[in-house]
Amino acid sequence: MAEEDYGSFVDWNQMGDLAKSSGPTKVDTKDLKEFKRMARQGYWAKNHKLRAQVYQQLIKAIPCRTVTPDAAVYRDIMGNAATKKTSTNVPLPEFVDGNPIPRYCLKPEAVASAHQIINCLAGHFPDISHCPALPAVTSLLLHFSVDEAQCFEHVSRILACNEPGKRLIDQTFLAYESSCMTFGDLANKYCTAAHKLIVATAQDVMDVYSDWQRWVLGDLPFSHVVRVLDVYLVEGYKVLYRVAVALLKFYRKHKMGAEGGQGNQQQDSNKIKADIQVFVKGIASTVTPDKLLEKAFSIRMFSRKEITLLQLTNEKSLQQKGITVKQKRRNVQLALNPDTFSSEIVSAKEMHDIWSWIPERFALCQPQLLFTTSTHGCSLNRFYSHCEGHEPTLLLIRTTDGDVCGAFLSTDWEERKRGGNKLSFFGTGECFVFRLKPEMERYEWIVISHPELASSIKTQAQKETATSEDQITDSNSLQQPEKPPGELSPFLSARHFNLNSKNTSMFMSGNVDSIIVGGGNGNALYIDSELNHGRTGSCTTFDNPPLCAESFQISLLEVWGFQDTMAS
Repeated sequence: MAEEDYGSFVDWNQMGDLAKSSGPTKVDTKDLKEFKRMARQGYWAKNHKLRAQVYQQLIKAIPCRTVTPDAAVYRDIMGNAATKKTSTNVPLPEFVDGNPIPRYCLKPEAVASAHQIINCLAGHFPDISHCPALPAVTSLLLHFSVDEAQCFEHVSRILACNEPGKRLIDQTFLAYESSCMTFGDLANKYCTAAHKLIVATAQDVMDVYSDWQRWVLGDLPFSHVVRVLDVYLVEGYKVLYRVAVALLKFYRKHKMGAEGGQGNQQQDSNKIKADIQVFVKGIASTVTPDKLLEKAFSIRMFSRKEITLLQLTNEKSLQQKGITVKQKRRNVQLALNPDTFSSEIVSAKEMHDIWSWIPERFALCQPQLLFTTSTHGCSLNRFYSHCEGHEPTLLLIRTTDGDVCGAFLSTDWEERKRGGNKLSFFGTGECFVFRLKPEMERYEWIVISHPELASSIKTQAQKETATSEDQITDSNSLQQPEKPPGELSPFLSARHFNLNSKNTSMFMSGNVDSIIVGGGNGNALYIDSELNHGRTGSCTTFDNPPLCAESFQISLLEVWGFQDTMAS
């Protein structure tokens, strides 16, 4: 067989059509954009030997630490692997978190080789503390390696990548856990229908999302994951997010078809996780690799920079909570104990639904009542005095007609003082408005659903800011930009965009006369100084309809803060 140099570990009888090489036999370009186009289109997907040669070229081009172990190091330590009998009885390092080596059409003895390679990697990368994706990555690259030593070198270069702003594989629990939170944020924003399904059916949403990497690197059949690997080696970590969101979209479509939109009663999270795993493993029966990638790259996401900023924020949140090593995951619902939660506007179930909308870094926080007109009276001054110093906050309003609406507000109300008594807008794109009654609906920043409103043209100051924010210290940890104490993460902040109109970033505002949420050709919410009368209408920032009757009387107003349940 022509591919024997790059296929000695492969069980060709399991490869199906992939065992028959066809198509191009060489790649003549070294241009990254051209590589990106070819990878997405599957240019080398039908030629095993060409794919192996392309992988070798791409991996050799990865900028690495000065001292990165190579194939010669492996041979010196392990000797001649051809004369040694390897065994799968040797346990994998603890940092793989119990994840087995996916078979991926490999021979049984090749799985034993992967065990040996990973254990050798553990000795050369003592700083790795949590890397559950390593078994899948090693198994995949073994497919396209001449021998164990070459596979060891290829995986080593991925682990040792030190290109500024680029991450290829999580190697600490902090990085992995923050990636799970980031995926939850992305699913919440770009996969709303599927996210609602998970919220409605799973008792612990974050526990379900903790498997997101395994869906891609572990559960996907070889025919699909190898196409993902094609693009991943060219474009990096963000590809995994895109593919995982696409899988979640397909899973929701599958569930709607199987159950006709019915049967959304809550279940144990492990059952939901197992159901998604079964779906992803069997995805080949309904979704081709081309269709999966097409869906993944049709999702209108922000850039790698914006994903990096969100990851930074989630990492910082975990560090502040002292979560840097693996520990038992907290169920989000525990922060909303129905026995202790008490609101005169919403039930514990309704508050749980609102909690599913907020950024993941606040998921471990408990709602803390800061202000209510029933106790503190109808005074804007008292509203400010009770809310200042808290960030973010949740505003809830019940009208005399019984309608319920509100807003998630990302920034401390004290920020309003920068404008004196003039109404000036502040806040970030994480703000959103919503209504609960008569029906439940959320309205986010318009730039999230229409990213074309954010021009790609940057000022020189923005470029300098971007450069400083994208720096990394090593392949495991992202450097946190210097920020004033207490300043909210800039994720989705208006200052990161050259917006076509100021109307698209008018989030929140207040003075002695009123508070306003949302602006541009109207306000999503306007509340007077007596907290008695309000108005609502369409606004450009959130692209929302009126949240209730356009002119309304306030029956009750509450403001909730986010109390860290893990703080000592």
